[in-house]
Amino acid sequence: MSTQADVKSIDTLAFMKAAFASFAHESGQAVSECEMQGQRAVDWICVDQAGYWKAEVRRMTELVNKAVKDLEYCKAFKKVGNNQPSCIEEKKALEKAKQRLARAEQKAEAVRRWTPLVQQQFRETCVRLVRFREVVDVDCPRSMAVLEKMLKALDAYRQVASPTGDAGAAAGSGGQSVTRQIDEAQAAKPTIVQQPPAAGGQPS
Repeated sequence: MSTQADVKSIDTLAFMKAAFASFAHESGQAVSECEMQGQRAVDWICVDQAGYWKAEVRRMTELVNKAVKDLEYCKAFKKVGNNQPSCIEEKKALEKAKQRLARAEQKAEAVRRWTPLVQQQFRETCVRLVRFREVVDVDCPRSMAVLEKMLKALDAYRQVASPTGDAGAAAGSGGQSVTRQIDEAQAAKPTIVQQPPAAGGQPS
């Protein structure tokens, strides 16, 4: 028993092939963008922020040391007789410098604590992205090749079914010729007319 291809639209296969190509291209760009942006974020935390807050700790430490010296100078050289100077401004400056140093130390510690976690999460994300890229790089071309093979097979099938595109018209005209020949043969066939018998006699 012969089998027949039940194809509704060959254009759909071509559309699917183009869609696979577009998906592979856009997915590759998206993966590259994710990797680039992720690396930037990791560098910002683990390199830029680590260096910034380490420098801030040093700078705030110097400010605290300077504020301490200023306060000691105020207490030692701004005496008026036996009256101890209040040194309010110097005390405020020292307290502010200590607060800024504490904040810088907290930030530096947070960066040190989060750096290994961020790096680990980024590595795991990169592994998933690599796996996805492998799927795109392997499965999409494979699917496109299958669709291309189907398109070629269907095109070959269509060419075999109708090599010149007017086989159906030829078959139809042939059928009409046969029918016309039968009609003409029937029209040319002599007609035999049977005479009625004479009254009281035998038929001749």
